[in-house]
Amino acid sequence: MEKILIIGSGPIKIGQAAEFDYSGSQACLSIREEGIKTILINSNPATIMTEPDIADIIYVEPLIPEVVAKIIEKENPDGILPTMGGQTALNIASSLSAMGVLEEHNVKMLGTPIETIKKGEDRESFAQLMKDMGEPIPDSKAVNNLKQAHEAVEEIGYPVIIRPAYTLGGGGGGIALNKEEVEKVTTHGLQLSMINQVLIEKSIAGWIEIEYEVMRDTANNCITICNMENLDPMGIHTGESIVVAPAQTLSDQVNQTLKQASLKIIRALGVEGGCNIQFALEPETMEYMVIEVNPRVSRSSALASKATGYPIARIAAKIALGKNLDEIPNSITKTTPSSFEPSIDYIVVKIPRWPFDKFRNCDRTIGTQMKSTGEVMSIGRTFEEALQKAVRSLDIGRDSLQGVGETNHRIIDSKLNTANDERLYYIIDAIKQGYSNQRICELSQIHPWFIQKIRNITDTNKTTLAF
Repeated sequence: MEKILIIGSGPIKIGQAAEFDYSGSQACLSIREEGIKTILINSNPATIMTEPDIADIIYVEPLIPEVVAKIIEKENPDGILPTMGGQTALNIASSLSAMGVLEEHNVKMLGTPIETIKKGEDRESFAQLMKDMGEPIPDSKAVNNLKQAHEAVEEIGYPVIIRPAYTLGGGGGGIALNKEEVEKVTTHGLQLSMINQVLIEKSIAGWIEIEYEVMRDTANNCITICNMENLDPMGIHTGESIVVAPAQTLSDQVNQTLKQASLKIIRALGVEGGCNIQFALEPETMEYMVIEVNPRVSRSSALASKATGYPIARIAAKIALGKNLDEIPNSITKTTPSSFEPSIDYIVVKIPRWPFDKFRNCDRTIGTQMKSTGEVMSIGRTFEEALQKAVRSLDIGRDSLQGVGETNHRIIDSKLNTANDERLYYIIDAIKQGYSNQRICELSQIHPWFIQKIRNITDTNKTTLAF
């Protein structure tokens, strides 16, 4: 190949921030290393990827299929790489394929085949694939209108989670507890879905959410980059949750089970490059279910890259060109190949950054749709250290993990029971008011391991002040 078109992620917005600028920049540089000309289209000039020395030709144009089609006609690229620009790029590539533009100009889809994108993003196709593989998923049904949605809810039962197809950051989705909420969320989800489809899924809110970042090449070699555990339970979008890498509460047996399931899924989908797979774990029985797969470089990929030092987007771009993992040198060690799984002897904590300090009258509850506009990541030898560093990095006037000073038990109970951006700090208030770990877990559905670690911070603070 001589020329490759890379689609960026467009404007920085809620649910799609600088993670994809990071991925797109890596991809451009990775492809240029191979002596191949890069053509980049991205509508946002305030990005690293649109800097003159990142790509050979840069188009700052609206990210819509018709504009990209004109660029393809003008530049005549040999291939198109849509997996580095988030959901926006993936949707454009799917539209171009459906319009016949790629076939007309003989442009090869690089990275993940269009059929794989459909299997991963089309909710009905994905659910059927998981059933065919024998992988457990929540009871669900894909629908295209309100009548079908109500029929599905009657069959599945309340509460349900509604997930639109081909959207980012949980856009258009939500939890529905009654008929009115089903109508409201489904109508909005159908409007936002590129294929006018939503999945009505039995809610498993309260389960533990685990993610695995995996890579696969064209020779079917697969590795896991790392796993990540959400501090917040299912029912909250992973982009809205505090995330810890590697997972802290899994037994080795459960970890191996989920790891093998991840490798089985990425092979079945035929993803070439990076892929993010999300699981739900029942806290008592450790029964697991497959929730979702992102057949592309995702927000979590950027976190996993920075957490482990493994450049996922760079490697994924090489794989898209036909290279295998054992043929790509590790850019850090220079001696080992990229087929070696990274390992870390520290803990990484990610905390979302919400804009509620600017929008004071907004609803501060968080759920299946993203409201955060960014995130911070910290590294420490212990969870306590990493969590404290992350809180300081949020730039919200907190030097350490401290409570808000609430003493009213009714208010504390409400703040712990309803997910919001301040719940972490109300846990401190609950501890100071004599709440047991079990009581805090019952209210928040956060794993006892994390509650105890937060209590350690409070206890250490007391000892330090006394000293």
